[in-house]
Amino acid sequence: MAHAHTHAANPHWLPRLPRAATDPIPGTDGLPLVGTTFEQLRDPHAFTRKMAETYGPIYRTRSFGGRTVTLLGPDANELLLFDRDKVFSSEQGWGPVLNLLFPRGLMLMDFEQHRVHRRTLSIAFKPEPMKLYADAINAGMRDRVKQWAGKRIGFYAAIKELTLDLAATAFLGIPWGPEADRINQAFVDMVQASVGVVRVPIPGTKMAKGVAGRAFLKSYFGREVPKRRASDAQDMFSQICRATDENGALLSDDEIIDHMNFLMMAAHDTITSSATSMVMLLGQNPDWQDKLRDEMLGLAIDGDDLPYDRLGDLVLTDYAFKESLRMIPPVPSLPRRAVKDFDFGGFHFKAGTYVSISPAFTHKMPEYWPDPDRFDPMRFTPEQVKARHKYAWVPFGGGAHMCLGLHFAYMQIKILMWHMLRDQRIVLPKGSGAKWQAWPIPKPRDGLPVEIARRS
Repeated sequence: MAHAHTHAANPHWLPRLPRAATDPIPGTDGLPLVGTTFEQLRDPHAFTRKMAETYGPIYRTRSFGGRTVTLLGPDANELLLFDRDKVFSSEQGWGPVLNLLFPRGLMLMDFEQHRVHRRTLSIAFKPEPMKLYADAINAGMRDRVKQWAGKRIGFYAAIKELTLDLAATAFLGIPWGPEADRINQAFVDMVQASVGVVRVPIPGTKMAKGVAGRAFLKSYFGREVPKRRASDAQDMFSQICRATDENGALLSDDEIIDHMNFLMMAAHDTITSSATSMVMLLGQNPDWQDKLRDEMLGLAIDGDDLPYDRLGDLVLTDYAFKESLRMIPPVPSLPRRAVKDFDFGGFHFKAGTYVSISPAFTHKMPEYWPDPDRFDPMRFTPEQVKARHKYAWVPFGGGAHMCLGLHFAYMQIKILMWHMLRDQRIVLPKGSGAKWQAWPIPKPRDGLPVEIARRS
């Protein structure tokens, strides 16, 4: 039986290239059998830096069973993400990693199919539903931050639980019942399986757990689709169940299940990572907590909640979030596969070449980001942004595949900071967040202990 992530199960994918096709690219195949897999997993950022220093900004490696060429820098980001000539397949880039877990999610679609589905799903991110999500997120975050106040918590676990609860409210329109822990574990298992060394679901492996998690969520969403089609509920799931394409046709049950599975994962895990990194960086830079708070108080907003139509007024919070995403992007690298020959950086690449870019590397290049390890939100003033390469900052991707939930992410972070910083301070114990796991999605190895201290 051919598994969903293999070439055998996807006859429309280009066949594997012979090794000779990428031999002209400088690089290494690493150890026998495992290649560079374990070295990359151990410390991907250090590995990328070492490869760049040794071979330059274009190099090849062999990991997870195949060769990949990495292209570093803003020009490479623009080439792959803007993709003017439709050279790069996201499906064939992500598919070998995610097809057993998140098949047919929006990120795993290409070109015209991607355009049609993205347009259909975009109904759930328009201003009217976003206002409703903002109300639910304000209520959830207001109450949870009050529970945190005056306590020391492991922030990563706390915000992960909160974002899952909020995804249930905004995405599904339900409070989590007794299935909450099982649903949460299913997402965890699926994301961890995406970088499991064993790529088939052999019992006891990460991949087996991930595939079981997908089966559970497929059943969960599948039971709900008919009910949501018949409802007039305004949550994201219900809107997608009723959404129609350009010809007036509804999405199929399986399409809805696959999209919800992917959207829930994307919204839940990436926002958990980026909220955690921002809290850590603000804890390390308390002067910036004061600056954000002063701006918030200066808006003179009545009531406890941040209205949807005032999100744009939190300019410094916007800058601080962008700087957090620069320093710790939630998706450190992005894979693609060339479906046509192309030339770049003095090399010729054959159709079928697996390629990747590294937002994490680009975001620390000193020629674009002076003193790159320093937290400085003012890098994102309009003047600074205009003077910089457009693709030097790509935490949300770019081009046709720019993250569909980008504005949802900004909204969640701004509402979170609104409820955390006006009456509380983030206090980091010494050494908190010192070491991070880089893949598949960054998280602090110690869970980021923080004190949410009440302001006197």
